[in-house]
Amino acid sequence: MGMARPTDDPVTRPLPPYTSLSSHALYFINSKLSSREDLDGAPTVLSELQVQSDALDRTLSELNEELQSHLTRHASHSNRVGALFSNVHSQLDDLRRSSTHPSSDEGSRRGMGEELQALAKEVGRVETVRNYAETALKLDTLVGDVEDAVSSTMNRTLRRHPSTNNLEDMRAVALRTLKLTEDVLSSVTKMHPRWTRLVSAVDHRIDRALAILRPQAIADHRALLASLGWPPPLSTISSSNPYTKGSTDVQNPLFTMEGDLKLQYCESFLALCGLQELQRKRKSRQLEGHYKDIALHQPLWVIEELVNPISIVSQRHFSKWIEKPEYIFALIYKITRDYVDSMDDLLQPLVDEAMLSGYSCREEWISAMVSSLSTYLAKEIFPRYVSQLKEESETGIQTQARISWLHLVDLMIAFDKRVQSLAAQSGVVLSIQEDGTMQNMSSMIVFCDRPDWLDLWAEIELSDVLHKLNPQMEDDRNWMSEGHRASLVSGQDENKSPLITSAVVRCLSSVIDRCRSLPSISLRSRFMKLTGVPMINKFLDRLRQRCQEAEGLTALTDDNALTKVAKSVNAANYIESVLKEYCEDVFFLEMGLNQSGTFETANDLSDTIKSSIEASGNGIFHEEIKKLEEFRTEWFEKLSTVVLRGFDALCRDYIKNKKQWQEKSEEALTLSRSFIEAMDYLQGKLSVMEEGLNKLDFTRVWRSLAAGIDKLIFSSILMSNAKFHDGGVERLYNDLTVLFGVFGAWCLRPEGFFPKVNEGLKLLKTAKKQLKNTYADERWLKENGIRHLTSAEVEKIMKNRVFTS
Repeated sequence: MGMARPTDDPVTRPLPPYTSLSSHALYFINSKLSSREDLDGAPTVLSELQVQSDALDRTLSELNEELQSHLTRHASHSNRVGALFSNVHSQLDDLRRSSTHPSSDEGSRRGMGEELQALAKEVGRVETVRNYAETALKLDTLVGDVEDAVSSTMNRTLRRHPSTNNLEDMRAVALRTLKLTEDVLSSVTKMHPRWTRLVSAVDHRIDRALAILRPQAIADHRALLASLGWPPPLSTISSSNPYTKGSTDVQNPLFTMEGDLKLQYCESFLALCGLQELQRKRKSRQLEGHYKDIALHQPLWVIEELVNPISIVSQRHFSKWIEKPEYIFALIYKITRDYVDSMDDLLQPLVDEAMLSGYSCREEWISAMVSSLSTYLAKEIFPRYVSQLKEESETGIQTQARISWLHLVDLMIAFDKRVQSLAAQSGVVLSIQEDGTMQNMSSMIVFCDRPDWLDLWAEIELSDVLHKLNPQMEDDRNWMSEGHRASLVSGQDENKSPLITSAVVRCLSSVIDRCRSLPSISLRSRFMKLTGVPMINKFLDRLRQRCQEAEGLTALTDDNALTKVAKSVNAANYIESVLKEYCEDVFFLEMGLNQSGTFETANDLSDTIKSSIEASGNGIFHEEIKKLEEFRTEWFEKLSTVVLRGFDALCRDYIKNKKQWQEKSEEALTLSRSFIEAMDYLQGKLSVMEEGLNKLDFTRVWRSLAAGIDKLIFSSILMSNAKFHDGGVERLYNDLTVLFGVFGAWCLRPEGFFPKVNEGLKLLKTAKKQLKNTYADERWLKENGIRHLTSAEVEKIMKNRVFTS
């Protein structure tokens, strides 16, 4: 049996009392020396402790050297400031001595004034240097505290069993110090804009600290979420009814957490929100004077940390549903709906407590979920469909690619409406501005980054619309029946448009409804230019083709041809009125402003803005409306010309018979046969056009026709050197009364639409005494109500008047 080692052996030292050991020391001893076998490894533990002790000693030595350097630098600054103050004191002493012995010389007083100015400048410079030194020292202290806190949090994180409370405390200290530093920097930026190097140096050090602090905070937050059981298991969706609203047995971990876990989550949540608000303030300061709205409003970090793990888990299911995208949309909507209430009830108060202004947890949750869906669509679904379309175009074999594309767009539009209704349930008013709430809550945002996909969609949409519309345009029954008696435009009685216009407006409305789902005004304008505009032009080409066919067959002499052209003009008139009404809507006014490059906001579109759009021709359908107007003008003029040509042919004998104007009064009571035939022809054609044309265009036709007949009769009869006796004047009066009567059905004073003939007849009926020795000057014409005839024309008519008695 060996002898016991004496107690005074220098190698053996007694253990300190148990109560004097710290909790960390007890934890270390219990974990390293918990059994007798662990005593064999004591030398190894001792060597590890010595290595760690040496490392800590080196770190302490480095910190002491850094502190010594800061103190030396501070002492240097203090010495320089002291020297400056000594210089000021010496100059003040010189000034006091010079003031006790004033000189009577003017030059001395001038020199004293210059010295005072120089002294004032020197004092100001010293004050600036002092402020700079104090500010630099204060910032250096604050940044040093931040770096120490960040270093402490990093060292505690590297330990195997860090204290969560101490870690959060150190992070809170770092965050408070960062906020103080940012306040000082903001003050320096406003009060001393020339101290850019100081601000830049501090920003550089703060960036390095944040580069460590933010990833640590996010990593700890993710670990905390994982310990809470986030993300929760995804419930199974029935393939027969993917949009089921049945409740799930899976509980929301955000509602079930309690005790220390809940406290830790709230602290971690507030820390992340504080870091994000700090970054927002720093960005605002650094981007002062620049366009910064988009850069400042970033997604809420804490919500992103909730969505990212859900997105990763969901994509495992998405890969199975490539051919069934409706299940993808159903799953995303179900997750969004099931957890949206917890955002309002639990997380929104924390955001408000963190004073993170301009954020709604409900909006951010929905936006983040929609963004995850859009990202998956852009990476997996759309490229697959694009490759299918490319393969279809290369092989020429028709596949389901176009149908699948349109089906996907339908799902996206329906999904966007449902999630936006979720946001609206909290009273959130969705904005229609670009880069606003609507854009963040729309899966159609994929087209913002890929306008080539938008062009492809527009091409498919246009092809689908024309495929539906072409058969209806080829059916003659759709061109003869009147489909619209009530006008869309106030003040217009009847459009008399054929049924085909209903199909056109229906297809156009469908395109517009799909266009409304796009989140960007520029995309909407582009989509309408690629779909709506070509569709209108296609219909206009069909109208022009039908009119040209009618003109080519009968030169519009047949009543059926007139009716065919009239229906086409009515269709153009109706579509034009619909487009004009569309262009008065805010939706199209925005696109017009965006097209002209003057779009600012959609909240106040006054009548002045509307009129400026119309005046500058920047409406989205301006060119198409102009083409429709030109088409109507072209063809109603042709209708008028055709009828006038027929009237002229029937009146040829009547016009050539100059002897009839020399007949006696008794013979003037009978109408000539050719004139009766012409009147019958005129009345018949006008009746056909009245029945076929809409009221507006028919009015333009008969007025144009009246103007042509007025010119024809005046030039062929009144200006033909024919001599008019009393009987001839009576005959002309009776004939013109019949002519005026034909047009009297559409106006109260038809003679007003035949100004030259009416005034010529008035001259012929003027008494002999009035015409004798009268010179037709402007005064005489004005006194006798002659406004449409020149003096030469009046004199010629007067010379051809023959008085028999």
